[in-house]
Amino acid sequence: MKLKKNMGSLDRLLRFIAAAIILVLYFTGIIHGLLAILLLAFAAATTFTGLTGFCPLYPIFGWNTCKIKTKE
Repeated sequence: MKLKKNMGSLDRLLRFIAAAIILVLYFTGIIHGLLAILLLAFAAATTFTGLTGFCPLYPIFGWNTCKIKTKE
């Protein structure tokens, strides 16, 4: 099953930046415990969606930040 891209370049870039910030906070010891686990899971999810260009929540809300029309 091929996923239809629904994320634009800026959206994907912001997700990578957020994930990088979370990783820096974790490895510098600023976040730890349950908060660190939750944020690391969030960082993993945003990295995955950024790489694939598909966010599974977007269709639920009817969002699409991808400016290029893709074939289904």
